[in-house]
Amino acid sequence: TSDGFVTVARVGEIAVDAVKVVYVDGVAVAVFRLADGYYAIEDVCTHDGGQLTGGCIDGGEIICPRHGARFSLRTGDALTAPAYEPTAAFPVRIENGIVYTRDPRWD
Repeated sequence: TSDGFVTVARVGEIAVDAVKVVYVDGVAVAVFRLADGYYAIEDVCTHDGGQLTGGCIDGGEIICPRHGARFSLRTGDALTAPAYEPTAAFPVRIENGIVYTRDPRWD
């Protein structure tokens, strides 16, 4: 869209406690559906730069599949070692049954 939001999926296409990765300006963005809504974070572990997707989703957190660092799906905050820096969190918008996200860092 003209305001930088990109289409992720139709509402309901992503199951609860599941994820879909989309690319926004070349950045891998992991969009999660939790019981209370949709959340988007950059699909990168700040500990080693690897993908977070593929890790287990547990109570609103994702566990990095390599070294076990936990990140909040709602805020991107690093919750446990060995990660100490947050991963980027992105806005999610729902309009007309479509889920959208964008990367506002370059605005």
